[in-house]
Order: sequence, then structure tokens, then C-alpha cells
Amino acid sequence: MGIQKFTVETSKKEEFIDITAEVRDALRKLKRRDAICTVFTPHTTAAITINENADPSVARDMLQGLRKMVPETGHHHAEGNSPAHIKSSIIGCSEQIPVENGDLALGTWQGIYFCEFDGPRERSVFVK
Repeated sequence: MGIQKFTVETSKKEEFIDITAEVRDALRKLKRRDAICTVFTPHTTAAITINENADPSVARDMLQGLRKMVPETGHHHAEGNSPAHIKSSIIGCSEQIPVENGDLALGTWQGIYFCEFDGPRERSVFVK
């Protein structure tokens, strides 16, 4: 019982999906009281981040900012999804969160997001 895995079904080319509840559920199954929780996705065109989850405009603004930073044209990768790879590398494929008394030690407004940059797809998330 060292790792829990769940899937995320994305429905758009780019989107941020709040997976905080799924990570908490995986953590409960791991039965860890005080630890460091690692959330990881094994995809080169997706990412994991922590940010405000109270206002959905924050995730929209983050996607808009990434689109401004990484243009859709001028790349050499034959599959045509270079912007997705770049955005994934900017955000990163994992996050670590302290666990205290069996729960994620997130801030009041923080949530964990799965970031899709090349969807829609079925994606995997690992929690340890």
C-alpha cells in the first residue's frame, strides 16, 4: 500500500482540474498520519500545481498567462504539441505537501490541480 493511483478524465485541450478531494481520498487509503505527500503525473504534456481553488478565475488566468508565455507556432516537434511539453516543464509534474494528523497541510485557499495541456485524454495521478 505504498502508492495510490487514480485517473483523471480531461475534456478540453487545456484545463486545470481540482484533484484535492481525490488526493485526500488516496492519502486516507495510505493511512499516513505525519509525512510528506507526493502527487505525481507520469505524462510529458500534463502537470500538477497548487494554487487558489476558491475562485475559478484563478485557473483561467493561469492558463491565459501560460498561453501568452508559450506561443502555438514556431516549434519543431513533429507531433505539433510542443507548447504542451513546454507548459508541462514550466509547471512541473509533481508537488509535495506536508501531511499533519492524516490530512494535507494546505493553506485555506489552496487546492491541488491537474493541468492538462494536450487533451482531452485519460491521465494517471500517483499519490505516495
